[in-house]
Amino acid sequence: MTTPTVRLFQALDRFHAARPWDHNAHYHRWIMRQLPRRFDRALDVGSGTGDLARLLAGRAATVRGLDADPAIVDRARELTPSASPVTFAVGDAPAAITEGPYDVITCVATLHHLPFSDTLTAFRQHLSPGGTLVVVGLARARSVGDHLLGMAALVMNVAMAWLKNRGRRAPRPASMTAPTRPATMTFADIADEARTVLPGVRLRRRLFWRYTLVWHNR
Repeated sequence: MTTPTVRLFQALDRFHAARPWDHNAHYHRWIMRQLPRRFDRALDVGSGTGDLARLLAGRAATVRGLDADPAIVDRARELTPSASPVTFAVGDAPAAITEGPYDVITCVATLHHLPFSDTLTAFRQHLSPGGTLVVVGLARARSVGDHLLGMAALVMNVAMAWLKNRGRRAPRPASMTAPTRPATMTFADIADEARTVLPGVRLRRRLFWRYTLVWHNR
């Protein structure tokens, strides 16, 4: 026999399956506000279908997108105009982070797929002096604050899905077709390791089961 709580979550799953929206793209405007008006080279790690890479191209001379999934890299290339200063490569970070240095490095909903400290170290090594690193990541809920924020996100998630889809059913965005996995590190663990690798880093818990990390290579 299913409980009321189980029935509620089943109803929410059906609602969101019919009215999907991209939680990661929700933070793209915020990411752009952390960056200079113009910069030379940018790297987007976990670039998916290239939505953020194409946004970065509005300010950058060149943008490189890196993703481990060949199929989604092919899709990113299809969606990107040939005249755009964006290129995409298939590879596993951090080993596949090459070229550089980069004035901007971004990484959205990807860092929990990678070796955390090693990847942050690679970001630091490939970031130009004065450059900016921006991460939007996922953490495993553990603290009371995490769970309270998650409860608030449940309500906001329904509201955002309704508003973004104008109450109508909608197909799943291409950006939401990449493979996913749950986060294993808590926010506290993330903060401890990030502060060791990136002195002066700024971290903050966010809605929709995300956190943000910003570091300037001064």
